[in-house]
Amino acid sequence: MIFDLNKDKKINETYKLMAQTIIPRPIAWVVTEDEGVVNIAPFSYFIGLSSEPASVLISVGHKPDGSPKDTLANIRKHKKCTICMVKEGDLEKMHYSSKALDRELSEAQLFSIETERLKEHYPPMIKNVPAAYFCTLNQEIDLGGGTTIPLVLNVNEIFIDDSAVIDKERLTISFKPVARIGKSYAFLGDEIGAPKIP
Repeated sequence: MIFDLNKDKKINETYKLMAQTIIPRPIAWVVTEDEGVVNIAPFSYFIGLSSEPASVLISVGHKPDGSPKDTLANIRKHKKCTICMVKEGDLEKMHYSSKALDRELSEAQLFSIETERLKEHYPPMIKNVPAAYFCTLNQEIDLGGGTTIPLVLNVNEIFIDDSAVIDKERLTISFKPVARIGKSYAFLGDEIGAPKIP
């Protein structure tokens, strides 16, 4: 079965095909802020882009009415966000935070997601996450149409919770992340070592 994406422009079908075959995808909570309202949204179209310079990429869509999602509007306005890694114990709250809300409502308040401000000039991070990135907007990427906007974000500072560091000398970090697999979620806590190359 071949799907010609140039001929068949059904965006939902393309999303279904990609979301169920590019797996697993790590889920990151992106925290933005505007006029005192803390916006928290999970993204599985999220990936590390480079470590030199440190950068990540998230793809943000639009609301059904065509207006930018709050995450996109806030990053465009303030050029900053805080990206938090999601661990197993936060799955339920993370899922709830994917619900579309009015701009004046905060997922932090509505779903009792505790936050703390570690860096004064960035949105707060979610409390007790294993890792968080404090980012500034580098650029938007124009893909030539469509409603999804990829954002390249520079990572300026990284928080790692002490409990996630299993070897300080080698800076080995381990935690149980949540990933997206198709329409479902997965825990990625089991690790397997790399096979030895002969």
